[in-house]
Amino acid sequence: MAKVGVPKEILDNEYRVALTLAGATALVADGHTVLIEKGAGVGSGITDEEYQKVGAKIAPDAPSVFGEADLILKVKEPQAKEVPMLRKGQILFTYLHLAAHPKLTEDLCKSGATCIAYETVQTENGALPLLTPMSEIAGRLSTQIGASYLERPQGGRGVLLGGVPGVEPGEVIIIGGGVVGTNAAKIALGLGARVTIFDLSLDRLRYLDDVFNGQLRTVFSIGHYLDSLLPTADLVIGAVLIPGKQAPRIVTADMVKKMKPGSVIVDVSVDQGGCIETIHSTTHSAPTYVWEGVVHYGVANIPGAVPWTSTRALTNATLPYCLKLAKFGYQAALDDSSLRKGINIHEGRIVHAGVAEGVGKVCSPV
Repeated sequence: MAKVGVPKEILDNEYRVALTLAGATALVADGHTVLIEKGAGVGSGITDEEYQKVGAKIAPDAPSVFGEADLILKVKEPQAKEVPMLRKGQILFTYLHLAAHPKLTEDLCKSGATCIAYETVQTENGALPLLTPMSEIAGRLSTQIGASYLERPQGGRGVLLGGVPGVEPGEVIIIGGGVVGTNAAKIALGLGARVTIFDLSLDRLRYLDDVFNGQLRTVFSIGHYLDSLLPTADLVIGAVLIPGKQAPRIVTADMVKKMKPGSVIVDVSVDQGGCIETIHSTTHSAPTYVWEGVVHYGVANIPGAVPWTSTRALTNATLPYCLKLAKFGYQAALDDSSLRKGINIHEGRIVHAGVAEGVGKVCSPV
């Protein structure tokens, strides 16, 4: 039986936790030892006492968790002081987004640990079951956040996205029609904004036109049309994803310069490097900056702002895989075709093609 460790997240304003009470209960019922760092669940509304009641043990600090556990469950990628605590033979299961982080990739290779990324676990039909719940939340929040930063006291143009009778609504452009883009559109339309989605898949655009009953504008291609429409936008949402790979730069700096002063960019793909040339990662403590008059929001852990919801949505999806990894270890990742695609690093080698391409290294076979 395995020892499963859950450290407290230490990224700026990250209040999610990698295991709920239901998850701890299921692992204990399977005969595993569950070690939760003291206070790890408080930000998500779960106390140490509640964990203890379902059979988990409370560890005093992160070194105790990393030192004892065979399987480490996290939400965000290991921070600088956590990486040295990983060891050979240990399995790390978390979001990694390594294609945009060569230094972290190199350090994780040196640790010798097997690193399995939530965001690259992929089913046979191409779905990303562990990324989807956070993409849903990030998409919905991106519009909510953008609407807030359009307010004048927040540095925006002073535009109400939905407008009012006699005053036109705001213009929202969404780049990418996947899970993030679809959920961003739901909220934008709900607020009464005019919405345009860009995507390179005609099938996806047909689907979106159908499910939204023609309420939004769908545009194929991202070159000339995007360049011509960006100057009309009040809010631009970056929602581009290529699983495991660095996000392509769709919006150039010259295109941003043509946007209206006080307009807002929220780039959800910033955790994969961002699809907008002028974006860089920010934090919940300092979420925005202004470039050429345009407000940029680049927080890489957007769902961390709503931990009560996002912790439960994430762990609902991860638990079946956690149970397999706890029971069978690395063999579970080899035997499960979805988990196998999640393996990014094993025994010092990069084994995911998208990650290797992103950091400029050679990809080894799993």
